[in-house]
Amino acid sequence: MSNKILIVDDDAEIRKVTGIYLANEGYEILKAENGIEALKCIEDTEVDLILLDIMMPEMDGIEVCMKIREKQLVMPIIFLSAKSEELDKIQGLASGADDYITKPFNAMELIARVKSNLRRYTKYSAVQSVNKNIIEIGNLTINTDTREVLVGNKNVRLTPKEFDILELLARNKGVVFSIEKIYDRVWGEEYYKSDNTVMVHITKIREKIEADPKQPIYIKTIWGVGYKI
Repeated sequence: MSNKILIVDDDAEIRKVTGIYLANEGYEILKAENGIEALKCIEDTEVDLILLDIMMPEMDGIEVCMKIREKQLVMPIIFLSAKSEELDKIQGLASGADDYITKPFNAMELIARVKSNLRRYTKYSAVQSVNKNIIEIGNLTINTDTREVLVGNKNVRLTPKEFDILELLARNKGVVFSIEKIYDRVWGEEYYKSDNTVMVHITKIREKIEADPKQPIYIKTIWGVGYKI
C-alpha cells in the first residue's frame, strides 16, 4: 500500500510539478490549494506526510501546521517556502514542522527529504506497535515500566498520582475522561463534586510537560466534559 502525501500550495504549478515528482516514486498524491482545504482533507483521509507552503492567503502554513499538530502529533510535515531567511526556518520548525525545503528545489532533494521523513515515521510506528510499555506522543515519552517521563531529552519528575493520570490519558489517546472517571480510575474512590483534586493535578502535570501550560498541546480540556490527550 503506497503512502499518501498531501501537497498544500496556492500555486497550481507547484502542486502539479511536485505531484508528478512524487507520483513517479509510487506515492499516492492528494492536493489542496489552501489551509482550509488541507485541514478538511486531513479530517476526511488518513495522510502519511504533508508538504506545506508557508506563504498562503487567509491562513498561512504556520497556522495550518499548528492546527494540524493539535490532533496529529507524529505525522511528518515538511514546509515549502520561497523564503530562505534563517528566522523563517526557525519559526516553521518551532510551529511543529519536521523539515524545511526552500524553493526552488530540485526533484532529487524533494524525494530524498520525503523518503527520509517517512522512514522515521514508519520506524516510529513499528516501535510503537511492538513496545507497549513505551508511549510516545510528539516529544513526550512515557515509560510505564520505569515510570519515567521525558519531554524531548529532559527527564520530568511526576508524583505517583500525576503519572497515573498521564498514563491513563496517554493509553487512551483521543478518549475524553470526565473528572469523575479520572478520580475513580486513579484514586479508586467515590468522587465528590466539591473536590478539585483532579484539576489541581492536571494543572501540575501541564506545568511540567507543556511548553506553554496555558496553551497545552498534550492534555486538552474538553469544556463541560473532561480531559483528553
